[in-house]
Amino acid sequence: MYLLKYILYSVLNTVTVAVASHKCSFYPRKAPSSCSSSVFRIFFGPAATPRSRACGLSEMRSLASSPTAPTPAPSGLGASSDRPRGGGADGNYISQATARPWTSCPSSSRGGPRGLHFPECRGRADLVLPTPPGPGAWLGTQPAPEAALRAGVATMGDPRGTRRILVTGGSGLVGRAIQKVVEDGARLPGEDWVFVSSKDADLTDAAQTRALFQQVQPTHVIHLAAMVGGLFRNIKYNLDFWRKNIHINDNVLHSAFEVGVRKVVSCLSTCIFPDKTTYPIDETMIHNGPPHSSNFGYSYAKRMIDVQNRAYFQQHGCTFTAVIPTNVFGPHDNFSIEDGHVLPGLIHKVHLAKSSGSALTVWGTGRPRRQFIYSLDLARLFIWALREYDEVEPIILSVGEEDEVSVQEAAEAVVEAMDFHGEVTFDTTKSDGQFKKTASNAKLRAYLPDFRFTPFKQAVKETCAWFTDNYEQARK
Repeated sequence: MYLLKYILYSVLNTVTVAVASHKCSFYPRKAPSSCSSSVFRIFFGPAATPRSRACGLSEMRSLASSPTAPTPAPSGLGASSDRPRGGGADGNYISQATARPWTSCPSSSRGGPRGLHFPECRGRADLVLPTPPGPGAWLGTQPAPEAALRAGVATMGDPRGTRRILVTGGSGLVGRAIQKVVEDGARLPGEDWVFVSSKDADLTDAAQTRALFQQVQPTHVIHLAAMVGGLFRNIKYNLDFWRKNIHINDNVLHSAFEVGVRKVVSCLSTCIFPDKTTYPIDETMIHNGPPHSSNFGYSYAKRMIDVQNRAYFQQHGCTFTAVIPTNVFGPHDNFSIEDGHVLPGLIHKVHLAKSSGSALTVWGTGRPRRQFIYSLDLARLFIWALREYDEVEPIILSVGEEDEVSVQEAAEAVVEAMDFHGEVTFDTTKSDGQFKKTASNAKLRAYLPDFRFTPFKQAVKETCAWFTDNYEQARK
């Protein structure tokens, strides 16, 4: 038997074979860590952990250090009936921190990003499955239950302990909305939510970002932190938007990888889509051409999150994904007239015009069209994506195409909500920006056909009321 092992190893040691069906290469003198080949598993045991940390490794550390963690099987145990029976081909229970929490198949039977689909992975989940009665967990290389396939590596229903969810940009518009939804009853047992802002760490600094992640030790991350602004701020500071967001995103994703985060959901924007395109836009069209020139710095920086997510998946098997919301608004927005987005800027303008008895001036022609999504609706969808959405490819979170409104219609909704009766004019010397960014939410509807968005006028009314009640404290 040992002679047979030696002969097989010698043969494999001289030839590098790329096995596309297993996403695996047999490198000389080294058992591949990402190999799912049963040949390597049977003859040489489980694949070794790579030098770089694997996504989800912190989960293995907690398993190994827990009081109920299984002890390693004696080295003399073979395939006898005394051997613990796990889900892996070798039956070994995970008993030490160096165990990998998956082999090489994507965490969902839907496959991975476009171009990274592996047919042999359908109907199976190479992930750490919840254990049956009794201690221990195993490498799931056997066909997994449908529930496990839906949950994937990053399942939030995992019963093995506390899920610590770190939310970057936690004091911003979407972060505060998620916090409210969680506090209002969306928190699940075993979830520990940590909301951080720039006061806690400068995420453009790699050392500070790494220190934050090492301190919090999150299992899941919602990444919202970004340098953001409205049309005119983007036009003025394209370079700053590029550099700062590139640093933030790279630091966050790599720190998440280093501490073994199981899943990251980042926030993109529909402004990343090509300026010249067909409508409606969908998730497959992100990289089909340059974005609008008014905000190309921010747009390209956000596009790179998608590139990094795919690369972390391809090289390390990480479940890093992103959502693409349309124009978000709601309580805790930035209501700055100069630097804010169109709707909060309009709300602030109407408030001032009403207070002073002056006319309301809307910048631009009022003709550009937008799909607006209420921040509380987006918060609910973010939580769903964190728990249930297991594709690496992004997903658009938006109201339907039929709910798109013009800037003029948005201004009229604000005027109505704030009971403004003054004159309304349009300053056509100001830029309109991109005329439209109509996005399809067909993919979202395929997952959540019954999700109900807050009606636009109701959401505007609630936001206006919040701004009026919190005028002194609101960002403006």
